[in-house]
Amino acid sequence: MSRSIPMINTARLTLRAMRAEDFNRFAEIWATPAVVAHIAGPPRSKAQSWDAFLRNAGHWQITGFGQWAIQARGKVEMAGQAGFFFGSRNMGSDFDPYPEAGWVLAPEAQGKGLGKEAVVAAHEWFDRIITGPTVCMIAPQNIASLRIAETLGYAPLRQAKMQGDDVQLMTRKGPPA
Repeated sequence: MSRSIPMINTARLTLRAMRAEDFNRFAEIWATPAVVAHIAGPPRSKAQSWDAFLRNAGHWQITGFGQWAIQARGKVEMAGQAGFFFGSRNMGSDFDPYPEAGWVLAPEAQGKGLGKEAVVAAHEWFDRIITGPTVCMIAPQNIASLRIAETLGYAPLRQAKMQGDDVQLMTRKGPPA
């Protein structure tokens, strides 16, 4: 089965399918300590990034959703990623069965509102095409991501541990009223 990955344009960026030529940038982003500082676990090795890169491509094929590359207008390289996935994280029946939203930006793309713009666009697509509840996991100290999640209608579900780090599990029943 082959599914096409939709392209979404906003005022300042494009959400698009990841391409083979994005892999080195993807791996670079995930190897950056400042990027993973608010994500459970250490920076990823290139091999771990390759597994995640391929898992994203498979997500689109199997579930009809996945993560997009975030590309800022006028830039060639991806600035990060945003979208949805099933993490199979063994976090419980109130979390694992639902699509998990996630977003990551390279340090130079942070603090400009691009993350929020990308995540809002991804959720608008999800709410039109897939629908239903979603979840997300955010480090309690990641204030910027917590604000984005709250803007989208996520509410705290419970605290948990992921690879020894504290995380806030959040749930969203659907689009905010």
